[in-house]
Amino acid sequence: MSATLQALGLDSSTADFLQSVPEELVPGRVARVDKGLATVFTADGPVRASWSGALLTAIASDVHAGPCTGDWVVLRFWPDDRITVESVLPRRTAIVRAEVGGSSRGQMLASNVDVIAIVVGLVPEPNIVRIERFMALAWESGARPVVVLTKSDLVGDADSVAEDVALAAPGADVLVCSATTGAGLDDVRALLEGDATLALLGSSGAGKSSLVNALAGVELLDVQDIREDGKGRHTSVRRELIVLPSGGVVIDTPGLRGIGLQESGEGLAAAFPDITALAGQCKFKDCSHVMEPDCAVRAALDDGSLPYRRYDSWVKLQREAAYMARRADIRLRNEAKKEWVRASKSYRRDHKPRP
Repeated sequence: MSATLQALGLDSSTADFLQSVPEELVPGRVARVDKGLATVFTADGPVRASWSGALLTAIASDVHAGPCTGDWVVLRFWPDDRITVESVLPRRTAIVRAEVGGSSRGQMLASNVDVIAIVVGLVPEPNIVRIERFMALAWESGARPVVVLTKSDLVGDADSVAEDVALAAPGADVLVCSATTGAGLDDVRALLEGDATLALLGSSGAGKSSLVNALAGVELLDVQDIREDGKGRHTSVRRELIVLPSGGVVIDTPGLRGIGLQESGEGLAAAFPDITALAGQCKFKDCSHVMEPDCAVRAALDDGSLPYRRYDSWVKLQREAAYMARRADIRLRNEAKKEWVRASKSYRRDHKPRP
């Protein structure tokens, strides 16, 4: 594969898969998607492509079959200058959140990410419960999560806050930086070594766009000040893949107001390893950790080794994930029933005795 594709974050498994792709198809990586059109980076530069008929058919049965930012795809260049995305290559990792409208299908945010940076501004004070939600979402994706605390130049106790955040994000590095002064940016740049792909997740006003500009060394994205009430303004309006001049790939995302979980079983276990370990010590395997005897979780709450705040956050996320799992199960059953009805009608039509 070309050095240009390597700079786009090409990994070994995708490179191996591309060896079996027909020569007339051109590989590329999706930079952004806009209503049925994708901007795709190829070895020869960016192009705009629509979906092929086969891809549209696949999307009709599985919405996640469509391209999203970060996907590796293969393109066909037609004699009439049309360019179509023929297929989406298998994804190594995928960031999927529950859709705002409540659908059980979930919304694909980005794919083929190596590291997810949960970007949190130190001003206003970080919301620990929200960070735990982001951690569950990040762990579920298959990528490695880190927490990046920005705007360290605006506070005097950044390191102390980082220690508190680290307690809510076990297993993840917590970095402190300032896009204004440059402090701590070298630690963030290190996440991009080896042309890695770094996705930025966070609320509006957390400083994601400022961080991208600081890493790039140029003003690539517009930035805005936070509102007087402390709430962030939406600067990024779509998910976009950016190749940095110094190496590495960043996927910038709009600020997320809602962080719904999508059947986040493994993600929750990874985000709350302390409670997961305690739950394994309970007397009953189906312990609800409410009133059963010999409950290790309740014992930890009683002796103070497990904070009630963290327990409450875990319980809420568990209930949410269980609800989404039930919704998905009902949807799958209904879709299977509809497919059976369609197949039955087709069979009767094709095999109906002729007069």
